[in-house]
Amino acid sequence: MIVSRQGLLLLNKKPGATSFESLSAVKKAFATGKVGHTGTLDKFASGLLLVLVGRAVKLAPLFEKCAKEYTAALLFGAETDTLDPEGAIIATGKIPSREDVEAVLHSFRGAIFQSPPAYSAVHIGGRRAHELAREGKTPEMKKRPVTVFALEILRWEPPEAVIHVRCSSGTYIRSLARDIALAAGSRAHLIALERTRIGDFCLDDAVNGDDAKIVNALRQLDRKFFEALSLPYFFLDSEAENGFLHGKSLETLLPARCFTDAEAAGIFRESEKDELLGVIMRKDSKWVYGHVFGGNQLLPISV
Repeated sequence: MIVSRQGLLLLNKKPGATSFESLSAVKKAFATGKVGHTGTLDKFASGLLLVLVGRAVKLAPLFEKCAKEYTAALLFGAETDTLDPEGAIIATGKIPSREDVEAVLHSFRGAIFQSPPAYSAVHIGGRRAHELAREGKTPEMKKRPVTVFALEILRWEPPEAVIHVRCSSGTYIRSLARDIALAAGSRAHLIALERTRIGDFCLDDAVNGDDAKIVNALRQLDRKFFEALSLPYFFLDSEAENGFLHGKSLETLLPARCFTDAEAAGIFRESEKDELLGVIMRKDSKWVYGHVFGGNQLLPISV
């Protein structure tokens, strides 16, 4: 069977496995170690993991600003050190009413400042915060700006509640659960978390790691890939293509209309098929070469 060794895979991560461990099935299916994801999920969490295969791993930065959606289950009355079910209880509080929680949700919508969990991968002085926390130290978690586009209660069954969150990249749902509970005069931690969407990519379209069809689920780096990321793409004729592959000035290869305010753009060969030549990036208000692939080649894989 002939499939592409490079592309994007929508993977449904199961709870109990780390994001890194979840990639093992992908590496095995495509017989390559060139596999990476665009954003980690906690071990206890499940849901959508966007996996880049082959040369596509270089394109991970294109996903950095994608909004994300989650369904999260909170347990009120107790806060753990990790803010998830794997931690030890460090504080308790009363069980709030739904009205108490609804009354504070508005303060968490829009642009807010949030302190990441102590047990997180945030770098502090060259080390991960969770490494310091496990050594018994108290890492200083500085607040950072994030945006919560949507926040609502889906189900209320005290002491548990299920919420829907749509937020910017970099938002910690564990921290959001902690802060909502504190604002409502309580304590809480997450007992379940599922990521349902990243940008225009949806969990409903994802495959399981043990799915025999995992190879066939690999998405090509075509124009739909860039459309899903809200990024432009341009086509080059054979003469311009040769110049692109040899690093000629982009100003001489692309017409003026191509110079938009986008942060990146795909460059395709002018043909009936979507053959990706490379990606250009915007730097200091100018287009510069990002990654040159030289064509979206089809290579044999044994399946």
